[in-house]
Amino acid sequence: MAKYLVTGGAGFIGSHIVERLVADGLYVRVLDDFSSGKRQNLAPFAAKIEILEGDLRRPEDCARACAGIDFVFHEGAVPSVPKSVADPVTSHQANVDGTFNLLMAARDARCRRVIYAASSSAYGDQPELPKRESACPAPLSPYAVNKLVGEHYLRAFYLCYGLETISLRYFNVFGPRQDPKSQYAAAIPAFVSAILKDEPPTIYGDGEQTRDFTYVDNVVHANILAAGASRTEGQVVNIACGERVTVNEIIRMINDALGKDVAPNHVPARPGDVKHSLAAIDLARQVLGYEPVVSFQEGLRRAIEWYRHNL
Repeated sequence: MAKYLVTGGAGFIGSHIVERLVADGLYVRVLDDFSSGKRQNLAPFAAKIEILEGDLRRPEDCARACAGIDFVFHEGAVPSVPKSVADPVTSHQANVDGTFNLLMAARDARCRRVIYAASSSAYGDQPELPKRESACPAPLSPYAVNKLVGEHYLRAFYLCYGLETISLRYFNVFGPRQDPKSQYAAAIPAFVSAILKDEPPTIYGDGEQTRDFTYVDNVVHANILAAGASRTEGQVVNIACGERVTVNEIIRMINDALGKDVAPNHVPARPGDVKHSLAAIDLARQVLGYEPVVSFQEGLRRAIEWYRHNL
């Protein structure tokens, strides 16, 4: 039976991948330093997995994690644009050095494939929509640069060492277990938690910025497809829904779903933030046979229900 490693497996997206692998009856090992990942995310299936507490910045931890592994899902990162602007050193060490260490360990352990959580932030604020993988990257933040460097390393490790790799560029992932309490919380959990408490949600800018919000089940589906593909050769592939919505529209939808009418508080836009984002997902269809399995509207409904019962 193939063995699977999920770095950052106690985090938001990582724990959903772990849950799916466990449901499929597969052997799963998690590497996490629990700096942002939560043990409670793994609690329902902790007895069925191997958990290593370790740090991607330590090559020996990566080597231990990759030993005997066939497929690596690399979700471990410091995952925040604002955090990378405030503390670029930590962001670089975790996201660039950590990814390099993991690739070295995967190569040396003769893992079959590394599937990487890349980021749509690599596109920056290019006016062309939808964003296509053929566009020249134009990152606006240290985080975006970190993630782009990872893509290049994955491609180089395929070309130089034959390690099969693929980079999945996620677009604004949301869903259950995404932390609304952090000062760097992603938009949807921050909005839902504020409106649930009848507090004005904070919008950076005028709220007319658009995002291709992607429910977490779509990302899990893409990762499973990437592991099952006949061969991967360092490709970069967008993973999203291929539809966009404004931040102001999302506030209205959350208010409607909760039967509330809480007005947002607009503050100046943040450095590094992108104005418009929409993915072309043709390549994902072609390379992986990917189609979104949950629409934005249905995903938002599920996320709101989860926060309603878990906050």
